[in-house]
Amino acid sequence: MREAVLRLAIVFEGGLIVLAVALGWLLGSPPFARVSLSWSAVGSGLAATLLPLAGLWRLAHSRWRPFRRLMIDVQKIVGIFVGSSYSEIAFISLLAGLGEEGFFRGVVQSALAGLIGPTGALLIASALFGLGHFVTPTYALVAGVFGLYLGALLFVTGNLVPAIIVHALYDFFALIYLLRKLRLREGGGSV
Repeated sequence: MREAVLRLAIVFEGGLIVLAVALGWLLGSPPFARVSLSWSAVGSGLAATLLPLAGLWRLAHSRWRPFRRLMIDVQKIVGIFVGSSYSEIAFISLLAGLGEEGFFRGVVQSALAGLIGPTGALLIASALFGLGHFVTPTYALVAGVFGLYLGALLFVTGNLVPAIIVHALYDFFALIYLLRKLRLREGGGSV
């Protein structure tokens, strides 16, 4: 099962990179044209990861019924990663950061910005990001808000690197955190 999940994640997230490159080429908006690797961009990405991780912690400890239900649904999804190593989770997270940010921010948001302006592009790309993560309405809404955050990072920095770092690190730490919660709940100890 673990190998099948890993293969599926690689095919899906890696496929998004290929799709982003192809669509970017067709639209004249290369997905990674706004990538500029620098210490400043890395530092911005690392610092910007703290807010979504704090948001996850808050959601995980919320008493509000939609968020409690969301955490139950997320735990079911996270269960497919049980048995995955840290390096496998890191690799999947990196692919998600590259693929999803390349597609949603690098192509969709960037291409739309030239047509309808940066604010409209940010809103549409974020809505599509939320819909692309539609597991439940609440999950899609939370993902859409996360998409707004990632898109705003691109808008403010002009660089896709911070958004890629935030997305990859968030996915990695969220999966580790949620897998530990799942194991503790099931009485199997920690990861």
